Amino acid sequence: MQVLLLEDEPRLGQAVARALAAQGYGVRWARSLGEAREAFLELEPDLMVLDVRLPEDEDGGFRFAKEAREAGYKGPILFLTARDALEDRVQGLDLGGDDYLVKPFHLEELLARVRALLRRASEVKASRVRLGPLEVDLAGRGVYLAGRRVDLSLKEFALLETLLLHPGRVFAPEELAERVFGDPEKVGAVKVYVHYLRQKLFPEVVRTVPGGYRLGHEP
Repeated sequence: MQVLLLEDEPRLGQAVARALAAQGYGVRWARSLGEAREAFLELEPDLMVLDVRLPEDEDGGFRFAKEAREAGYKGPILFLTARDALEDRVQGLDLGGDDYLVKPFHLEELLARVRALLRRASEVKASRVRLGPLEVDLAGRGVYLAGRRVDLSLKEFALLETLLLHPGRVFAPEELAERVFGDPEKVGAVKVYVHYLRQKLFPEVVRTVPGGYRLGHEP
């Protein structure tokens, strides 16, 4: 799952990004509206966590959410803000937000809300994806090969999930590295985790093709 985080405060942004990444989410941390707009076009985020008040715009998070909804974005949006007035919360929800968390907050609560939002979003779409002998429960994070459960690490699951959600698409190693590890330079790690998936599932579950990798389905 890919999360777009818009937060200008360095310490808070780093803490939230690390907490999300530790749970296996791919995280793109944008520190300004310009960076958020660029990341939105590149990332296809599954969820967005948006600070409301930004240095360049008091309502920057609200404005960005409105733009995203008008562009057709249907994923969950969670606002972060110190503004706890009723009219602020109403404005955020009316502009397309799904949840509203007031600063200061505990990271555990943020992660619980992220899980709840993604769980509901997955239930709306499809919680289970089948690929030949492979069945993946996206909401429950369960992987089954010919009916037998296979335990994957958080990063292994994140890599498989990224490919499953974009069947047929060829991912460059650098893009997979950014989506799974949050760093486009970790191409070596992508190779290692592709190897792990092939060992745990079947060799052709991830195919090496010109330009990068794509999902396979022949055991």
